[in-house]
Amino acid sequence: MSGSYYVPATSKWPALGSLALGVMMVGIGMLLVHGRGTVVVAIGLVGVLAVMALWFRDVVNESRSGLYDAQMDRSFRWGMGWFIFSEVMFFAAFFGALFYVRTFALPWLGGEGTKGATALLWPEFTAHWPLLSPPDSSVAGPAQVFSPWQLPLVNTLILVSSSITLTVAHEALKEGHRKVCRNWLAGTVLLGLCFITIQAVEYYEAYAHYGITLQAGIYGATFFILTGFHGLHVIIGTIILMVMLVRIMRRHFTPEEHFGFEASSWYWHFVDVVWVGLFIFVYVF
Repeated sequence: MSGSYYVPATSKWPALGSLALGVMMVGIGMLLVHGRGTVVVAIGLVGVLAVMALWFRDVVNESRSGLYDAQMDRSFRWGMGWFIFSEVMFFAAFFGALFYVRTFALPWLGGEGTKGATALLWPEFTAHWPLLSPPDSSVAGPAQVFSPWQLPLVNTLILVSSSITLTVAHEALKEGHRKVCRNWLAGTVLLGLCFITIQAVEYYEAYAHYGITLQAGIYGATFFILTGFHGLHVIIGTIILMVMLVRIMRRHFTPEEHFGFEASSWYWHFVDVVWVGLFIFVYVF
């Protein structure tokens, strides 16, 4: 501690985390190019998870030791805010790709707009979204698409409900009602697990009965990129909330100092908002 500004001790975790992430990326590259590299990916993934667990352990211990002050709290808040902003830009890129295809590329292939001459490539193609019949006959489109009012609607209700239960848990923590917070947070974790399970069922149905695959034209590609990355974020968010639940049970937080819990709430609410956008633009319209 130097005056009122906390100077963190030298840490090996950033270097080890970068190394583990690099190994995982090399493995993924090997899988994409050569069709093998699963062991390398697994080693890198285990390394990333281990570094995250040990690094977060150190941060928790530093916080519990009273090393952090108001300045550090502001630093954490700014850091989490910029992280969520980067996640917003991440999903904005994929939503942008979806909107570009639907608003510009597809009408051009159908003969509309300033670049409608591209319709000469496939004169018999009819532009319609969802794209069940891609213009190139060598690409098989999906047989059908999901009704938004079945599994997607159920998952929407689950995630919206989870935001409500998490907010109740947060308010209970701020009021010092630890047991109430624990119970509502446990309910949030359960809802997250339900969402993940239902999405797994949906993916099985997509491949087994609907013909929606990554090779099913632009519809299949955008569907799995958007819902897949969102599902990954739900899995990560659920794990984070599980850690918060354990910390609540160990009495780590106080009504005044609980930014770890608050940051996890920000992340979960962000994931929920992204799903609402997915439900509207991927399933409904």
